Amino acid sequence: MKNKLVYGLIGILFFLLSAFTFHKFYMGVFQVNYAAEKKMLQITSRIFVDDLNSGLEKKYHKKTFVGTGKETPEDVELLKKYLAENFTVKVNGQLKSITFLSKEVESNDVLVCYSRIKDVEKFKTIEISNSILVDWNSDQQNITHITAYGTKRSVLFTESSRKEVLKY
Repeated sequence: MKNKLVYGLIGILFFLLSAFTFHKFYMGVFQVNYAAEKKMLQITSRIFVDDLNSGLEKKYHKKTFVGTGKETPEDVELLKKYLAENFTVKVNGQLKSITFLSKEVESNDVLVCYSRIKDVEKFKTIEISNSILVDWNSDQQNITHITAYGTKRSVLFTESSRKEVLKY
């Protein structure tokens, strides 16, 4: 009888501890750098491949394979569309067009996307809206680092905080 109790307690303890180890971390990391000499904002996005494909599937009702061996040109077009709809930048109150440049997979599970905004003169405000994956996962957090005029600032975007205006 004691053995059954001990094994039962060990089983419950194992279950409780393993629940913490299997919890997934939902984070995207974005970098926005102002290159004054090029009059350009350079944007780098890092998003987990599996989370991104899940979000694309929920948004567009189509199974996607972005960042995998099964990726199709249509998958990449949906990725570009999704990024354009969910990551926007306004400079001095004007919405700017973001050009998607390329992407690569890092460490087999992180998709790194490179984009830019050209013809950016000196600015006083930059407004960033980042809702990447937050519509599909309330635990998703997107940290965005903005470097301009020698200053690095960081903003955390969540389900309840999707937009931030930075003044320079």
